[in-house]
Amino acid sequence: MTDVLLAVGTRKGLFIGRRRRGRWEVSGPHFPAQAVYSLAIDTRRERPRLLAGADSAHWGPSVFHSDDLGETWHEPSRPAVTYPTYTGTSLERVWQLHPAGPAAPEVVYAGTEPGGLFRSEDGGETFTLVRALWDHPSREKWVPGGGGLAVHTVVTDPRTADVVTVAVSAAGVFRTVDGGASWAPSNKGVQAVFLPDQHPEFGQCVHKIAQDPVDRDRLYLQNHWGVYRSDDAGATWRDIGGGLPSDFGFAVAAHPRRGDVAYLFPITADIDRVPAEHRCRVYRTADAGGSWEPLSDGLPEEDHYGTVLRDALSVDDAEPAGVYFGNRNGEVYASADDGDSWRQLVSHLPDVLCVRAAAVA
Repeated sequence: MTDVLLAVGTRKGLFIGRRRRGRWEVSGPHFPAQAVYSLAIDTRRERPRLLAGADSAHWGPSVFHSDDLGETWHEPSRPAVTYPTYTGTSLERVWQLHPAGPAAPEVVYAGTEPGGLFRSEDGGETFTLVRALWDHPSREKWVPGGGGLAVHTVVTDPRTADVVTVAVSAAGVFRTVDGGASWAPSNKGVQAVFLPDQHPEFGQCVHKIAQDPVDRDRLYLQNHWGVYRSDDAGATWRDIGGGLPSDFGFAVAAHPRRGDVAYLFPITADIDRVPAEHRCRVYRTADAGGSWEPLSDGLPEEDHYGTVLRDALSVDDAEPAGVYFGNRNGEVYASADDGDSWRQLVSHLPDVLCVRAAAVA
């Protein structure tokens, strides 16, 4: 089996799993007592770089990186992500770390609270605020979601460095086609059930977006109520939530190679944030949302209450693909066969905030 690196960010530190010759070992915590809200594994380098957005209750948030698969970590002498003085604000949290595609080999994006996007051109060591999104004329009407006003998702197009899509809670989807010089809302068809006007230009509470690996203009979106698909890079969206036990949830992930294949973890409701029907099940579509099948072989059969957050469902790039999720019960589950069967890797961790995995040499 392909060797895999698994990074699990929790409320109290980072745990790292390694699969070697089919056997798993988990170590940690790294950054003890720090909440790790964002992770990335940058495989564009000869040696993968791990990036972690950790938040110390004493020192505040920071971005660390490791070039030896987590054995040692480096923190820049000056904070990697800081808000310019003209913004009149400061960094609350790094919600997302996203290495851009091959068209921009050293570029890494950071999505932050309060609602900012930062761009690094040195592999994630220093970042600069993307001012055009910060200065967007709609910003004064953006409303924080339950976790705050956050840029929590970044999707880059591997065909060009100029196209970037972000999700903001709770302002919706925004997209640039000119490398960040300008941004436009991309929410047509996405419902905001909590607003008087349920189809506004912006203001939706988007929870996560994933990009299809074959048709790069196809995007999957898990909303605060509603599961959607776009076939035109986010210009329009249509509902694909039929057949799910609930269309509320936080996470969505796409298969790394198979087109039309995506994964969700449905949650009962916004006022009852536990697995739908109290069942620990991942749902998979193989026809771009036309139908969904529950995946539960090896998962707990009894009533279950472990909520999976927006960045706690992930896939690796092994063959066959590995699928992983962690929950707020401190459990991490892994599939080595595209989600067909599962095993528990670890339990009794602090609540899991984010998960990332990649095949490594």
